[in-house]
Formats: sequence, structure tokens, C-alpha cells
Amino acid sequence: MTSPAGPERSPGVLAVDSGGSGLRVALGRADGGAPAVRSSRIPVRTGARGIDPEHLMAQLVPMVRALSTQTGVVRPVVAVVGAAGLGTLGGALRAELPGALAREFGVSTTVLAADAVTAYAGALGTRPGAVVAAGTGLIAVGTDLTAWHRADGWGHLLGDCGGGAWIGRAGLEAALRAHDGRAGGSAALLACAEEQFGPMPALPGLLYPRSDRPAVLASFAPRVAARAPADPVAADILRAAARHMADSAAAVCPRDTEPRSRVAVTGGLVHLGAPLLVPLAEELARRLPYARRVAAVGDPLDGAVRIAADLASGALGLPADDTMLHVTGRVNGTS
Repeated sequence: MTSPAGPERSPGVLAVDSGGSGLRVALGRADGGAPAVRSSRIPVRTGARGIDPEHLMAQLVPMVRALSTQTGVVRPVVAVVGAAGLGTLGGALRAELPGALAREFGVSTTVLAADAVTAYAGALGTRPGAVVAAGTGLIAVGTDLTAWHRADGWGHLLGDCGGGAWIGRAGLEAALRAHDGRAGGSAALLACAEEQFGPMPALPGLLYPRSDRPAVLASFAPRVAARAPADPVAADILRAAARHMADSAAAVCPRDTEPRSRVAVTGGLVHLGAPLLVPLAEELARRLPYARRVAAVGDPLDGAVRIAADLASGALGLPADDTMLHVTGRVNGTS
């Protein structure tokens, strides 16, 4: 992208939220106003090199060009990319994405952040505390504003306990137990699973080969929540998810800060409603009596926009970190 003649009113900022269920992109100006947003339901691929920067750019370029036409922002000077799995799978992204964004859009500063960090910025801004980012996966991050601490976020095979894929997998296991006649099954969840996926013997063949397996598992979580008021097995799954979420929050929430630490929950699982949120509130009160529970102000994309605007104005209130919040390039002529 090349800028037209004459200065722009304020720096353009680009924000990206890349998660297990797709990609959301916002483009706007650092001086305020709601940015324009586009989204895709196609998750960025993960391969032998980790998160695939080429696949991310292939989706990002047409979305940003469309947003540029819509907003008039032709050269975002700052880009903030919040990506699920960045800490463990972000090597290729860190090596290649800043250069690709500079070449394609003229970006001079790129921030690569764990999606939990952008979730934190969206939920709490620059206050000390902890945020549980509960969507397809699950990760908790906390900070006293000098360093980051994380818990879980290890992916659907090794962790993400209490996240959407975890809940969906547990619900499908209960369905399969009922199908087999084993203890611990749920006839209600079996009926839901057959309605959504078809006959149970075919489920492994439908699920295992898919590259978007976490998102497919997570798509069953709302069914579990819908059955929880009348089905003890579904209710137990959500109570267990709440315990896992509170465990992760307690592991990262700073105790000795002034003002008092806050804890918030953000992400798609919030929309599961009372069957999850009621036991979660009980668990957080039990595990974190020293923290104040607050509602998230915004979501991870809002957090990415906030970080981008802060950097464009020359101020970053959250701690930089090589794996959690890595800044590359220059802002306002400074490194």
C-alpha cells in the first residue's frame, strides 16, 4: 500500500485476532473512533514450522485491502497480531511476519502477542490482575505490570483445560459412553451428538483427519451447556470446566499489588451463560479471595487495537516479553 499525497490525520493501526475459530481484523486510526472490522471463519494453519505466516498473510491481505477502501487508512504504521499458540508455535511467525507486513502494507512496527495478552489488554487495560481467555482453547495470563505469567494454553491435546474444545470433547465422550452402554454416559448428549454429527461409529473418521479439530470439538460445547440444566452429566462437565478455569486464574493472579488485582474472564465461552458462569463465579471466589472480579471491558480484538493505539502514541503500558508481547521495528522514529 502506498499513501496518497499529504499527511494522514493520525497514524493508521492494524489489529489482528487469530484464534482457533478463525481470524478477525480491524483497521482504523490511532486518534480514536471505532475501527472497521472484517472476519474469517478459517483458522490459520499450524504445520511443521508452527503457525503458518504465509497462510496468515494469504487471508490478511484481501481483508486489509477491503478495510483500507472502507476506512481510507492506506498505511497502518503499527500492526498488532494476537495469535493463539504464539508462545510455543510462533517461531516462523516471529521470523517472517514483521517483514511481510512491512512489504505489503508499509507497517513500521509489528507487535506479536499471545492471544491471551490481547485478551488481557481488552479486558483490563493496563491494570494488574489476571485474565482467563476461554474460547476454543483456554489460557490464563497475569501481570503485576513488570512481567507476564501464564498458565495452560498448551493446546487441545495437552491442555486447554476447561476451554471450548475441552468441553466439547468431554460432551462427546459422554455421548459415546451412552452409545456403548458404559457408565458415565448421557443419553441427552448422545441425541445431540447424533443430530450434529450423525451416527456415532462414524465420528472418529469425521473428526480425526481434520486440521480444524479443536474448532469442531468446541462447536459441541453450546450443546453441553444447553443440556446442563436438566442433565447431570452435562452439568458436571461444566462444573469441572469452571474448576479448571479457576485453577489457571489462581496460578497467575498477582497477590501483592496496589491497586488490588482484578480478575476477568473473556472469550466465546462467556456466551454459554449460567450453566458455566455460576459455578465459575463460585470457584473464582473460593480460589482468589484476594482479587476483585470484574467484567471484561472488551475482547481480544479490542485489546489488539488498544495496544496498537498505545504504541502509535509512544506509550506501551504492558510489559514487553520475547514470547508474550514482542515489539519489532520503530514507532515515531524510535526503536
